[in-house]
Amino acid sequence: MKIGESQFHEHRMSKLVKGAVVPRPIAWVSSLSAEGVANLAPFSFFTVASMDPVTLCFSIGDGEREKDTLVNIRETGKFIINLVSEDLADQMHESSKNHSPDVDEFQAAGAEPEPGDFVSVPRVKHSPVHMECTLSQIVEVGAGHLVLGRLVGYHMKDDVYKEVDKVDPHKLKPVGRMAGDYTYIREFYSLPINGK
Repeated sequence: MKIGESQFHEHRMSKLVKGAVVPRPIAWVSSLSAEGVANLAPFSFFTVASMDPVTLCFSIGDGEREKDTLVNIRETGKFIINLVSEDLADQMHESSKNHSPDVDEFQAAGAEPEPGDFVSVPRVKHSPVHMECTLSQIVEVGAGHLVLGRLVGYHMKDDVYKEVDKVDPHKLKPVGRMAGDYTYIREFYSLPINGK
């Protein structure tokens, strides 16, 4: 199969692209509205943008209305990226539902909050890693918005820490996003496979 840009309208390009760019890590983003309502939502278009300064980014797609996460970050300039472990997957899924802006999504998802230490935003208490960020910029990309945040604070559960300054992937137990489903990330190997 070969599809040129002029033929994109004949195909479900969202499914074709998201089905190939896998597995994607999930940024479980917590934020606060200007009125103090906690918001929690997952985004799987997520990665590291820079290491100097340390900058994380995630993309917020378009929808029927502007996402609460985007509104909150614009208003406050603060957010926390919580990583999703296997035991938090159901709560993460619940937070992906379309709740109204006045709903505390920590409560709706059954996720226990705790205060951030570096930004005034709650974080998911049982998440293995929290990355507290201040807004660097929001870049409009077509109908989406790429949010770039500068890392100002990092938390890791003690059992996930691996000497020296490494994350133990076996203890992290991250969840990855596939096309319409999710995947466990449990098996690891080094290259070259043939040992040459």
